[in-house]
Amino acid sequence: MNNIVSVKTNFTSGQVSPSLYARGDLGVYANGARKLENVIIFPTGGVSRRAGLRFLAEISEPCRLVAFEFNTEQTYLLCFEPSLLKVFKEGQKIAELEAPWTAAQLANINWTQSADTLLVVHPEVAPRQISRNQDENWTVSEWEYYEKDGSVYCPYYNFYQKKVSLTPSGSSGTVKLSASEDLFDEFFVGSRIRINDGEGVIVSVNSPREVSLSVSKALNGTGASSEWEESAFSRRRGYPYAVTFHQDRLVVGGAYSLPNHLWLSKSSDLFNFDIGTGLDDEAIDFAILSDQVNAITNVVSTRHLLVFTTGAEWMVSGDPLTPSSIQLTRQTSVGSYNKFSLPPQNVDGATLFISQSGRQLREFLYADVEQAYQARDLTLLSSDIINNPCDIGYHQDESVLYIVGEDGAASCLTSYRSEEVNAWSRLKTDGSFLNVAVIGSEVYFAVRRGDLVSLEVMEAGLYADCSLKLRSETAQVVWSGLDYLEGREVTVVADGSPVGEFVVTSGQITLYEPASEIVAGLPYRHLIEPLPYMVDTAAPYPPKAVRMIGGIFRLLESRALNLDIGSGYGEVPLPRDFGGRLLDAEPSNYTGDVSVKAVGWNRDLQKPLWSIMSSKPCPFTLLGVVVEVKIKQ
Repeated sequence: MNNIVSVKTNFTSGQVSPSLYARGDLGVYANGARKLENVIIFPTGGVSRRAGLRFLAEISEPCRLVAFEFNTEQTYLLCFEPSLLKVFKEGQKIAELEAPWTAAQLANINWTQSADTLLVVHPEVAPRQISRNQDENWTVSEWEYYEKDGSVYCPYYNFYQKKVSLTPSGSSGTVKLSASEDLFDEFFVGSRIRINDGEGVIVSVNSPREVSLSVSKALNGTGASSEWEESAFSRRRGYPYAVTFHQDRLVVGGAYSLPNHLWLSKSSDLFNFDIGTGLDDEAIDFAILSDQVNAITNVVSTRHLLVFTTGAEWMVSGDPLTPSSIQLTRQTSVGSYNKFSLPPQNVDGATLFISQSGRQLREFLYADVEQAYQARDLTLLSSDIINNPCDIGYHQDESVLYIVGEDGAASCLTSYRSEEVNAWSRLKTDGSFLNVAVIGSEVYFAVRRGDLVSLEVMEAGLYADCSLKLRSETAQVVWSGLDYLEGREVTVVADGSPVGEFVVTSGQITLYEPASEIVAGLPYRHLIEPLPYMVDTAAPYPPKAVRMIGGIFRLLESRALNLDIGSGYGEVPLPRDFGGRLLDAEPSNYTGDVSVKAVGWNRDLQKPLWSIMSSKPCPFTLLGVVVEVKIKQ
């Protein structure tokens, strides 16, 4: 039989699941891969060894990383730790503040930003605002709702549907409120009550049927009334799950007692939730009613206000949104993941969210033909790529979405919808990824490495993790400053060339030769494996064996190629441009084709014909592969 030439021009289908290993009839087979580990896929099709991670600071676990972007030139990273908030600017900690969130609560904080204020909500903690002034002084404080004439215009609700009456003992000062049945417990302290056109705050619970109310707006009488309301957010009722801004209104959704309820503030008055008489600019509140109670997990402002719940996805429309024009329409019934609060990401005009199962990434996109949203599964071809995610972030410049999982790995999606590119890869490190945040062009990770929990940032030109770049005016062999990696073996690049691995002792390493600049960090391995070779899908029987005769690997700006073509991994020499001199004296990257020859038959048809794997801390980019094979029937 004649030799067969197989050409792989791109990896735009990314890493695909084993369930597709027999689907050679699909286009995804030609563009997919069996393993893509520690590489980033370009929208144009090539794959590159990911950038390394530079060490910034030691932090605590658990934590949550949140981007704070005042403008393109004033960006900060907020690191939420148990009862603590740290603020970083350009990799340096500039502020540290007390915070109310415990270790168990950090997984479910939700946030939104407007100018120099970040609003943070959690169902067990009164909402907070984190503010920055021009002098870069930071504060954490509770929300302050609009007040006028003793009234506080926070959201209110009648939880007992007028079935319980209250009787005040007076109309001003501190009065007693008596209930017609057992009602109160200790968690009512701090709740606000509206009754008889007045209101106040409960300061003590005297019995299940009596509380003391400090009146802030005088009541107009002392008669019993079932027309009373209680503040919707309190220790007794819980606090919002989700928050965003939409059409100049503050939108908050969900609480323990009202998990499917949504509130929109008065227009241009973000902390005023007075529904008034239903005028166009007044506040709006309503429940999402369906066949089951679906707790709100996120609210997102796009061309419409999108509401994600545990059982369905909804569109709130109205242009503009007013009490009389607002419309609520169910769009899809996928449901959102709620073990962790993962903000949906705006990617290339679509909103991407994690499904309720924690195993799918869905693209929520408005279809003009149907005049409705659809939720396409972006993990259909890579069904095992994510599982139980705990954080998410999108790097717009590179069109890469990062999803950190509880298994300590990060799944990466390169998405370019106009070219139908949805390509997955996996990132691993010596340790476990915990969290991710993207600020402008920088990607930050919180990473656990044994007893060390570190904040690290991806940096181009570095190809080791938890690394530092150190310089000296005079060349030296002893380098210090690596105390955080005590006892660990680090890989070192000295003056631009890899020089081996060294163990950190007393915070120092000793090189074999002096150098003026080094990068020292933990090694990581990149791996590229193609899908099993698929012969003509029309052939009635598979071959007995496949033999790779040779291959051509097209590289871009690469320093090394470590290739397995059936006989184990080995370093393949890159072509040199002699031009009358050798280039060995200076490190150089190679762009072009590398040809290899192979021998031996492969009778395990599930084994890839070739694979690339290397831990060498240097750049590597693969653009395409041409393989010549012979088959034995």
